[in-house]
Amino acid sequence: MSRISPLMIAPPLIFVAIAVLFYLGMQREDPNSFESVIVGRKAPPLPEDGLPGRPVLTADDLRGNDLTVVNFWASWCPPCRAEHPTLEALSEEGFRVAGVNFKDTLDQADQYLEGEGDPFFAHGFDPKGRAALDWGVTAPPETFIVDAEGTVLFRFAGPLVGSDYEQRFRPALEEALGAQ
Repeated sequence: MSRISPLMIAPPLIFVAIAVLFYLGMQREDPNSFESVIVGRKAPPLPEDGLPGRPVLTADDLRGNDLTVVNFWASWCPPCRAEHPTLEALSEEGFRVAGVNFKDTLDQADQYLEGEGDPFFAHGFDPKGRAALDWGVTAPPETFIVDAEGTVLFRFAGPLVGSDYEQRFRPALEEALGAQ
């Protein structure tokens, strides 16, 4: 009588397990969105450093004021460059837009803002990406909406451009304004 080796059963079982995981992943409401563990919680710590000659972003900037939009960006990031006009427009509309530059150099970040304009009322500088990890940033750009109590209300991964901005970020921003 022949016995079936466990090594012969393992590959089909692994395949079925992976297929089930993929299927469940595709059944999510929005397969392109990632849940953020900080939404609904107090904003994580910010970097202590800022960009030279520019106001430094502090934890106090995220509390006791109006709504704040916190944008994680880098000068080497093409999607960050694409969303820059949107950040400038938000700033011109009167929104408090703060920027955290990460995994960049001071010179490159400063040169970028000198050339393209500075939409941020205050800046954080996170060259090693430690604060970005605390915020759950996976890749630049990522933008957060923080209320006057310092609670993170919304996380937007990707550039603030096009229909994604208009259909996802802007409604969340308007909802957050209405809740104040």
